Amino acid sequence: MSNRLSLANRLALLFAACTAVVSLTAGVLFNRASEAHFLELDQQLLESKLPTLRTVLHDVDNARRLDERKPALQTELAHQPDLALKIRGFDGAVWFDSLPQASADMPMHNGLHTLNTAETAYRAYTVALHPDTPNSPQLTLLLNITHHQHFLQRMQHLIWLTVGLSALATALLGAWAARSGLQPLRQMSEIAASVSASSLTTRLPQGDMPRELADLTQAFNAMLGRLDDAFQRLSAFSADIAHELRTPLSNLLTHTQVTLTRPREIEDYREALLGNLEELQWMAQMVNDMLYLAKAEHGLLTPNREHLRLEDEADALLEFFLPLAEDTHVSLSREGQATIKGDRHMLRRALSNLLDNALRFTPAHGQVWVRIEKINNSVRINIENNGPTIPAELLPRLFDRFYRADPARHEGSTEHAGLGLAITQSIIRAHGGTIRCESADGLTRFVVELPA
Repeated sequence: MSNRLSLANRLALLFAACTAVVSLTAGVLFNRASEAHFLELDQQLLESKLPTLRTVLHDVDNARRLDERKPALQTELAHQPDLALKIRGFDGAVWFDSLPQASADMPMHNGLHTLNTAETAYRAYTVALHPDTPNSPQLTLLLNITHHQHFLQRMQHLIWLTVGLSALATALLGAWAARSGLQPLRQMSEIAASVSASSLTTRLPQGDMPRELADLTQAFNAMLGRLDDAFQRLSAFSADIAHELRTPLSNLLTHTQVTLTRPREIEDYREALLGNLEELQWMAQMVNDMLYLAKAEHGLLTPNREHLRLEDEADALLEFFLPLAEDTHVSLSREGQATIKGDRHMLRRALSNLLDNALRFTPAHGQVWVRIEKINNSVRINIENNGPTIPAELLPRLFDRFYRADPARHEGSTEHAGLGLAITQSIIRAHGGTIRCESADGLTRFVVELPA
């Protein structure tokens, strides 16, 4: 891992490679353009000499006539020292050569081409002396282009030097620019390294971050917020567990110690064990409920989907709670019907928790209603009861674990641990639904919405 290139060095090398490629491409294109330009200039120069030479040699059709025109021909060639001329007959015999030491072994081709010797380069242009005559002698003009070649060679050397220096300079400047540009990332790394359970409130300064890192900064801060919230909830959950278990454990210890202070009758021991059993059963139920909530929070609740007639499920639960309702003279009723796909056991547990909660807070001679209705692609279940109005600021907390809206209920109650509504919410969410509570004017309503 330590041998890998850093991001800044990778960017610097990438900048250098891009600069080298661009510089090299530009240099090659300029070099090719220069060669083409010189070639065009040479061709224009050579073609401009042809009319004069054809005028001087207008009647030359053999070597003897050429001898008569040599003085005028040499005078014309003397006007341009870098230009040489070679004249051959139709049979290839050389009639005239102003540069015999250089052009003796040179292959001659019709048209424009380049010839190179050990020290000199020539642009050769071979054409017919009399274009309209079939057996016309051949003229070969030789233009010394050594200075062109030297210029192009120097240009190539300059291109390579420029490419190398540009790549080096870009690599150094790119490394500096990359390190400066990546400073926010190093800042993020330093802050992330300093985050611990005691410093989850640390946040990255979003205003100082470049636009490209704004989303990452926002996501990082949001992650820290979620971690902080989860850690606070975990700490509160641990405190709640200890708080809830303290009283029943203390009761068990006290009851057991009192029972063992002196010998007792068998019936007394039996009553003591029955009392301890009640406390232990409550603790076991609370532990099971906490495990159930833990599975729900990790997405491990997988409802079995089956067709359920909600009116049948509600009637069965109302019949179960009827004896309890009769003891307090509370009337139970159900309205509406609908069919959904869900887990029978889980939904019965959720609705049972809601009905149990409604009965506990409904005064004597009160009423509990279960209303079922289908709205578009969802099914709504309202469980209502008359009774004390729950303050609006407490409604969002009703589904928190171990929360009790009734201040009269003491800690460690062996009847209810404050997990029922939390479990109900987990079941409804596992079915893809929502649950909320509304309370006003002496009427409390739990609204459950499930997909149809």
